[in-house]
Amino acid sequence: MGLYTQHIFPRLMDWLMRGEEFQRLRAGLLAHTHGDVLEIGFGTGLNLAHYPPHIAYLSVVDPAILLPRKVRERILTVPFSVQTSHVTAETLPYPDRRFDTVVSTWTLCTIPDPVQALREVARVLKPEGTFLFLEHGRSDDPAVATWQSRLNPVQNLIGCGCNLNRPIDRLLAQAGLTIVDLDRFLMPHVPRLAGEMYRGTATPRLS
Repeated sequence: MGLYTQHIFPRLMDWLMRGEEFQRLRAGLLAHTHGDVLEIGFGTGLNLAHYPPHIAYLSVVDPAILLPRKVRERILTVPFSVQTSHVTAETLPYPDRRFDTVVSTWTLCTIPDPVQALREVARVLKPEGTFLFLEHGRSDDPAVATWQSRLNPVQNLIGCGCNLNRPIDRLLAQAGLTIVDLDRFLMPHVPRLAGEMYRGTATPRLS
């Protein structure tokens, strides 16, 4: 699996997720970023081209090192500073209340402990900060959700840890984040098992 995980899968996903609809969705979400920004699940850096040029600073975390030459090339094209850390989202190396915005796109499906990662997101966000998310997850159609669960072990294997059936809204609530807005929709031209989308914003829950 080393060759597949390190070389074949990253190139396949980079090609797939450069598609026009993926880019349109990224651009719409990231237009709302501001200030000091953290992105969890940086991957191959496909979000970089869609951040507003006025953001102050971008920190990115991802435990994997994927297509490093391509990532370096993409970082060189943006006008703001980018700091990369190869750590897990479950243990973010930042102080409390550090960031104005935290971003996650097609990431929560793969993190081993998504609730702990989201607790970390809540911890590092400023009280008035915003978590922007764009994720696929569990369908609200019981028949589709049943098939997502049946096929999840296969997806987990071929998708290098990706899960089809995570209820993103419930995970946010469990982690102490308050959903401000949530848009559920089907991504065009993507099989429904993987195209059930959650897009929205959340804020740290006031104690």
